[in-house]
Amino acid sequence: MTDFPALAPEFIDYPTLDRLEPISFDHPPRFLLLYGSLRERSYSRLLVEEADRLLRSFGAETRIFDPRGLPQPDDADPSHPKVQELREASIWSEGHVWCSPERHGAMTGIFKSQIDWLPLESGGVRPTQGRTLAVMQVNAGSQSFNTVNQLRVLGRWMRMLTIPNQSSVAKAFNEFDEQGRMLASPYYERLVDVVEELFKFTLLTRGRADYLVDRYSERKAERRHPAAASLQDASE
Repeated sequence: MTDFPALAPEFIDYPTLDRLEPISFDHPPRFLLLYGSLRERSYSRLLVEEADRLLRSFGAETRIFDPRGLPQPDDADPSHPKVQELREASIWSEGHVWCSPERHGAMTGIFKSQIDWLPLESGGVRPTQGRTLAVMQVNAGSQSFNTVNQLRVLGRWMRMLTIPNQSSVAKAFNEFDEQGRMLASPYYERLVDVVEELFKFTLLTRGRADYLVDRYSERKAERRHPAAASLQDASE
């Protein structure tokens, strides 16, 4: 079919395989890891640290953001050092790992505050768009998927490429030794699965993220009404 009366053909960009050819980089894949608890023995942090070790064993560069000292959204200026640290790390990264405890059936406020400090656009740079994402959660009781499901919605809203696999660790207090290392179990095997998949997807998409998330509707809005498009983007 060639008749598309609603289509503005000057804004269409027909996908081509050559735009998805691999790109060589002078640095390994870069990952930012976020967790959602300030407890001294934080199981979301311990799970993130295990993911971090695996990523580095694959050759990645990693940063784990410490949320201690991060102010509540709207309770400080974006120039706050912790906010700047978080935003700079997100821009530096090519993929994210998110892990939150489940509290009252949802992600924690500690975790959500970190995401709320990452705008869709900041100075013309989008701190999360096109980056790969793996989501994980830890539970004090039986296994649940409420939090990873919420994190998936959040990742979509932040315009990220969330991998299919995920990790949900039940009774997390039983899954780590006294030194904070994760014990051998099906939960650990799933963590390895998640990290492997994240690394593969990142290798596949790095350098191509802008092309993969380039949208007809946004090209049309930006070229016809640049100011209005900017306002709409900031409001999302």
